[in-house]
Amino acid sequence: MKPLRLEVIYAGDHNLSCYYAAKVVEAVVPLFPRQVEWEKIYILQKDGARRFYELSVSLYGEEDVRKLHCHAPIPSIFINGEMVFDRIPSVEELAQSIEDFICRGGNGK
Repeated sequence: MKPLRLEVIYAGDHNLSCYYAAKVVEAVVPLFPRQVEWEKIYILQKDGARRFYELSVSLYGEEDVRKLHCHAPIPSIFINGEMVFDRIPSVEELAQSIEDFICRGGNGK
């Protein structure tokens, strides 16, 4: 199976919610060697802003993102493009979500 792709919507270290969400991910990922790859989606950088837009569109649709400015929560955690947390999870909650994805072969709900 391909490794799960875990993405953290990240505004920067100055945003404590983002900082702590990333710390939870850093604590959990080593529990799943070779099964999970992760990255911070820095929304203030060009590539990160593009990915943030794509994920926001996947949640709300392009029209709502463009016209109503509906965006993915900051921070939020996505696994394989599916938002699994719109808040900072506990280590246990994130580990359980990853295990659930692995048991389903990398697919969401």
